[in-house]
Amino acid sequence: MREIVFILVLVITVSCNTKAKKEIENPYHYKIAYNVLFDEEADNYEVFIMDMDGKNKKNITNLKGVEWTYYANDDEVYYISDKDTLHRNYFLYKMKADGSEKTKISDIRLADSWHSSRKNGSEFIVKPHRSIDTAFYIIDANGKQIQRLQPELDMFSDPLFLPDGKNIVFRGGNKSKRFERGYDDELYIMNADGSNMKQLTHFPENDTLKKWHSYAAGPPRWNSKENFITYQSERNGQYNLFAVTPDGSKNWRLTNNTFSEGWHDWSPDGNYLAIEAFDKEQTQFDIYVMNWETKETTKLTDSTYKYQQAPVFVKVYD
Repeated sequence: MREIVFILVLVITVSCNTKAKKEIENPYHYKIAYNVLFDEEADNYEVFIMDMDGKNKKNITNLKGVEWTYYANDDEVYYISDKDTLHRNYFLYKMKADGSEKTKISDIRLADSWHSSRKNGSEFIVKPHRSIDTAFYIIDANGKQIQRLQPELDMFSDPLFLPDGKNIVFRGGNKSKRFERGYDDELYIMNADGSNMKQLTHFPENDTLKKWHSYAAGPPRWNSKENFITYQSERNGQYNLFAVTPDGSKNWRLTNNTFSEGWHDWSPDGNYLAIEAFDKEQTQFDIYVMNWETKETTKLTDSTYKYQQAPVFVKVYD
């Protein structure tokens, strides 16, 4: 028994030392990728990237049509694009943070939805376009379907694997279309096999200012430092960020910014929060970054472009 314990301790020690050595040998810094309406008349969206202080902004897609990023893993930016097909018919691609090594991941037509990965980026959960299927797909890194998941809801989108890969958080609703009376969208959690689905968020019943097309609960993001889920919600006439624990036992307003807050992302270490910010009339969208410890918040973009949205953190190795 002592020999087994010794071997386990040795394995854990070697593993930790190897990881620490890798981090030392491969130092990195963060950049932020985000979506830009580059040419409104042509309906041309591009993916840009910038430093954490807003400098060195660069268009890293440079393609006609629509390219949107909703996810990055390590030093790779994943994005949906219509470049190989009809306008706004999306497929999944990836590229490096500098825009190089563009690669198509999947031949499955996708919905306009956030997505995520598990197992070090070897498996993804995506939402196919409704013309393909009404389900979530788990696919491998080559785009092959591994599993089909069918939540028992009329609407579901924006799936997020929690870090262990065993649970999925997503937006769900009781109506398939936003204009239907009684439409709602809340966050749900379920096991990775689709079982044990549970509602996590509950929009305040006494809030009558929410517009029918607004988010009650927007796409979920994960804070790895404090282990909670965050989302946007329009309450009392303004969008702000809120948080909920994975078991749904605690739900609270996350930030106290005066501007409206929308799509957002956490740095992998949980130390920084990138936020899409906009005015109530939604005439200008900008990207801010917040130091989560100090709460210092910095505006990174200017009014060169009207729509600058959906920030995601990317690792860039030095």
